Amino acid sequence: MDKQEYIESGILELYVFGQLEEPEFSEITEMARNDEDIRNEIISIEKAIINFSESMAPFLSSENYEKIRASLMLKHRIAAEEKPKPGIALYLGWAASILLMIGVGYQYVQLEDKKDTIQTIETEKSKLQQSVTDLNLQNKNTEAALSVIRDNSNTAVAMEGQEVSPLSYAKVYWNKTTKAVHIDASGLPEPPEGMVYQVWALKLNPLTPTSIGLLDNFKDNTKRFFAIEKAEEAEAFGITLEPAGGSPSPTLGQLYTLGKV
Repeated sequence: MDKQEYIESGILELYVFGQLEEPEFSEITEMARNDEDIRNEIISIEKAIINFSESMAPFLSSENYEKIRASLMLKHRIAAEEKPKPGIALYLGWAASILLMIGVGYQYVQLEDKKDTIQTIETEKSKLQQSVTDLNLQNKNTEAALSVIRDNSNTAVAMEGQEVSPLSYAKVYWNKTTKAVHIDASGLPEPPEGMVYQVWALKLNPLTPTSIGLLDNFKDNTKRFFAIEKAEEAEAFGITLEPAGGSPSPTLGQLYTLGKV
């Protein structure tokens, strides 16, 4: 018979109950040692006997059944108690795993710190590059202003403060040949929000004002040096405070500076 038929024949139950003669008992013992299915079936029968009631033992007296049941319970209790306890190798493995996790975490933190440091360096580098660019632009603007001031072909016209702002002052650099006009407005206060300084070229008799430009972006122009439109003719220059965008004619009540050529 095959293995399954052998298991279902009932001989293993007789083996567990000790009802087999020596040759058959030894044969099944050897089979259980070499065959996992036979061994598992015997263990299953033994556990079932422990849980079954006395009336479920068809081949034994009550006294013999209790002896076998007690013996099997002792056998399985001992087997359970003899399960190997975690050895030092297992504890060392856990410790190594914990140390590995700590090490990985530390490396991660170190990597993030390095990333933050690199980002900070990149940010500072970008700021430094922008500062260098701004400085170069300021130097160019300063050089351009100096070249205008030092150019002997330019006529410098001093502009004094007027009634609305007596302490204000400015200076016009007018090249009569090229007609180019530059304004040094360092003596003017910052205009109020929504207002702008407007520059006028004036003919005095009769008084004829001609707008030649606005001093836009006054706040951002730290040098307060402006290049504006050309002035074809002028006997004087004036600067008034006007609404943003400028006015078609000067508001004389807001005349901040005035100077004759």
